[in-house]
Amino acid sequence: MSCGIHYLASVFMAVTPNFVCGIPGNVSSVLFYNSSKASLEDIWTMWTSTENYIVAQLENGEIWELNQCSKSKREVGFDLAYEYKGNKSVFSCSDGFLYDDTKWKSTVVTQWDLVCDREWLAKLIQPTFMLGVLVGAVIFGDIADRLGRQRVMWFTSAGQFVFGITVAFTFDYYSFVIVRFLLAMVSSGYLVVAFVYVTEFVGIKARTWASMHVHAFFALGIMVVALVGFLVRTWWVYQIFLSIATLPFVLCCWMLPETPLWLLSEKRYEDAQKVINVMARWNKVSTPCKVSELCSVQQDDPGTDRTSGNGASSTKKHNILDLFCNWYIARRTITIWLVWFTGSLGYYVFSLSSVNLGGNEYLNLFLIGAVELPCYIIACIGMDKLGRRNTLIPFLILSALICVLIMFIPQDFNVLIILANMAGKFSIGVAFGLIYLYTAELYPTIVRSLAVGSGSMMCRVGSVVAPFCVYLRSVWIFLPLVSIYFSDKLYRF
Repeated sequence: MSCGIHYLASVFMAVTPNFVCGIPGNVSSVLFYNSSKASLEDIWTMWTSTENYIVAQLENGEIWELNQCSKSKREVGFDLAYEYKGNKSVFSCSDGFLYDDTKWKSTVVTQWDLVCDREWLAKLIQPTFMLGVLVGAVIFGDIADRLGRQRVMWFTSAGQFVFGITVAFTFDYYSFVIVRFLLAMVSSGYLVVAFVYVTEFVGIKARTWASMHVHAFFALGIMVVALVGFLVRTWWVYQIFLSIATLPFVLCCWMLPETPLWLLSEKRYEDAQKVINVMARWNKVSTPCKVSELCSVQQDDPGTDRTSGNGASSTKKHNILDLFCNWYIARRTITIWLVWFTGSLGYYVFSLSSVNLGGNEYLNLFLIGAVELPCYIIACIGMDKLGRRNTLIPFLILSALICVLIMFIPQDFNVLIILANMAGKFSIGVAFGLIYLYTAELYPTIVRSLAVGSGSMMCRVGSVVAPFCVYLRSVWIFLPLVSIYFSDKLYRF
């Protein structure tokens, strides 16, 4: 849940409201087309396009035309009229900007004027976060295989809360991006290791449903973002509330033991036996299994002796090259990476673009999160009845077909477009949800976190690309969907 909160927080934090250039002086009257108002705040409800401009008259009689990235002073005439054919002096927005604060009192865009020639900085907020997620997935996935799941979960859960609060108190854009990058790293490490933790603690019989619960709570995190965004309209207060919501998970992580599978892979048999005994007591098992009996063959086998001739440990430290140790494993890894990329691209394009579909943006994001809950139930049933691969392929194909279908829906049919996007999110959610478990089951314990982490790395490549695909709406409204369609075609090829 805490990862879902931080991953989608920028949807409302980095909103760009309507704006025009600021002017030097006090405004006495404002004109927008044929409507005359006493203040700029009354104009925003009529604002329909970025090409619009506002005519403002100052108390000293000067008349200005206010555009988004420039302003013009009329040289002749003191009659307030919208159309003007005379001479004008054009100026840059040296007096700052005036923002529409009817929806949001403050965002990072309005805080640091990330508009006009600084607009690209605002567009980098989500991609740089996802870049941090990419880096964190690889780093913490590898560390978890070396140092254990428990320690990494302790560190990353605490880091999420600390960096989440710190973001709210950053003093400029660059410190904001840097702290969010660190937040992304620990959030990614937390998500990857938490998933591996669940799959290693739960038996095969219940593993499918348990792993899907992880994704279901990620979706609840998205719904929390929509709810907090609706209630809190100042970005730094919004960020603090979201971070406080993750505090219970920090406290819970300190109560969790190390997984027996990791302890066994490190040949720490006594520690593994202690954890198994605790599990037996919780499940009221009178005769718990003995690690010594399970591992007697490996312990007695001279080939598995932990020490070499000089007494040094011969336990092999694994790295990402082990995922390409032969052609069979390499082909599996490449295929899995393509699925991760496609699933992530579709997942985040549908999620991030939900606030631009029309209607109530808070409700849209809430529904985009809520639709994931039934999709994971379908995924669980499909995986149990049909298998992982036979569930994955049809839903990837369905998501591509929905992308094509949305292109033929007229733009006036907002409700139909929202429903189609929910259907697309549903189908890609099934595929994206099961790929975590599928990857974890395809690799052995010694490289499992590394495999899931590397897959998550490719997933974050898709999530880094996703915000840019959403920005392509300004070129053609359906370009984000085209990108999902062709990435899905690439996987099937």
